[in-house]
Amino acid sequence: MSASAALGGFPNVPTSEMRPTFLPALAGALLAMPSAATIGAQQSAAPRRPADLIVTGARIYTVDDSRPTAEAIAVRDGRILFVGSARGARALQGPKTQVVDATGRTIIPGMTDAHAHLLGLGQALRTVDLTGTTSYADVIARVAARARQVPAGSWIIGRGWDQNDWGDTRFPTHDALSRAVPSNPVVLERVDGHAVLANARAMQLASVTKETRDPEGGRLERDSAGTPTGVFVDNAGSLIDRVVPAPSAAERRARALAAIEEMHRWGLTGIHDAGEPRAAIELFESLAKEGKLDLRTYVMVADDSAALAYYFARGPQSALYDGRLWIRSVKLYADGALGSRGAAMLEPYSDDPHNRGLLVSTPEHLEAVAEEALRHGFQACVHAIGDRGNRVVLDAYERALKAVPVADHRFRIEHAQVVSHDDIPRFAALDVIPSMQAVHQTSDMYWAGARLGAGRELGAYAWRSLLNTGVVIPNGSDFPVEGVNPLRSFHAAISRQDERGWPPGGWHPEQTMTREEALKSMTIWPAFASFMEKDAGSLTAGKYADFVILDRDIMTVAADEVLGTSVVSTWIAGKAVYTRR
Repeated sequence: MSASAALGGFPNVPTSEMRPTFLPALAGALLAMPSAATIGAQQSAAPRRPADLIVTGARIYTVDDSRPTAEAIAVRDGRILFVGSARGARALQGPKTQVVDATGRTIIPGMTDAHAHLLGLGQALRTVDLTGTTSYADVIARVAARARQVPAGSWIIGRGWDQNDWGDTRFPTHDALSRAVPSNPVVLERVDGHAVLANARAMQLASVTKETRDPEGGRLERDSAGTPTGVFVDNAGSLIDRVVPAPSAAERRARALAAIEEMHRWGLTGIHDAGEPRAAIELFESLAKEGKLDLRTYVMVADDSAALAYYFARGPQSALYDGRLWIRSVKLYADGALGSRGAAMLEPYSDDPHNRGLLVSTPEHLEAVAEEALRHGFQACVHAIGDRGNRVVLDAYERALKAVPVADHRFRIEHAQVVSHDDIPRFAALDVIPSMQAVHQTSDMYWAGARLGAGRELGAYAWRSLLNTGVVIPNGSDFPVEGVNPLRSFHAAISRQDERGWPPGGWHPEQTMTREEALKSMTIWPAFASFMEKDAGSLTAGKYADFVILDRDIMTVAADEVLGTSVVSTWIAGKAVYTRR
């Protein structure tokens, strides 16, 4: 689908082709329109209820092409009443109106993370955080410290290690971890969620031995004798997961609330939660009923036959609980991740010539679920990172759309990190949305070239190549894989540099986004990708009053200053859910 269609504009059709039908209809509509005097009389005659909130003194980027910038907004009943001049906003002020002076700061629409994991963030906030570790010894030290704080024999869970950030970039083995923490079973999830490291005690409880076979779509790392070394890639992680005790209902609720609070701190007002089981979705519904789900939550149903049958029978659900919850999409997986060499590649990895990655679902399964989604009015969203993974999904989507033709399906590929040159035009041709995470590029660029080689590297994180075909790119972080701060993705999108400004000029700078595109990728494009564009994504009269006040202008400051921007306050439905202390 084109960006103009996503934003409600006319397609690029020659004027001569439009004239026979479009212009007469437009002329008739203009003749039928009431005059400005009539409109003014109608407005003055109608009773005028004051605004609940007015914000003035701001530089407002509306992401509304009809009025790109403004200096004030007015809110009533949780929706935007007016966007424009300070004079116009003050005309809507009443004795009980809350008036906020933004003192020259910048306002943008509330940001939406178009691919993240709410409960994964909650777990990361309440378990052993391994992000930023620079060695295996650092990982072990953090786990050993937690072991001293918990009862003997209790499980220790952690997430965030990345061997690519260590001096030795090979996968770790369990031996040193097992020596340091012998009595507590330990499971440590890799930063991308596509591999886990288990100690000897955890493998013992899971009955993993030399004779344990690799499951379909998964791989156990082994030593030269065939003995498992402790790392389980993709579907192999289920061998350990099956014996890890599930968190209590109270703990899951606490995780969700902690994640929501953390998101508000970074200016996020919405999330596309990329795959949750029925129990998690029911938790979100429970929180929404209590008024505790202060977030526009677009949740994708995880690939489970019973859950899919239940939600397909229920039908698409939109804007439940005062616009807090949408349940109308499903999440599938085609392959693994690039960092753990599980992404499915058309040719072997350049740094592992016997490995082409893993397909974690069959093409037949992807096609079958996509067809069922079409029949029941649901959107399909499939994780695909490698060029083979992306091609398999595009092929499955093409077959499904031939079997069940639907015009406005808005199918998505989540990540679309490495795409063959031949497949880039297919996204627009099939109306498939590439849902990408700009910050992944700046995290992966140090080693992606070694994985891919020079030729495939040109199709990696190829935002400009895809945008030039007419698609839109909703942006995200994939947290807790990356940090929550959405401005890291904004900065990556416009610079393709890390936080230290490396490399000079950016990594393949020809693929950068403009600032306007980067802002849209965090606001109106996620709204379009979740069927919310009529209610969210821009500061437009009638839409939800979700916005963020920033302490600097991200649209004009130098790129290296963007990451120094702080959120002053975050507002959902015209109410502050976070204020900087």
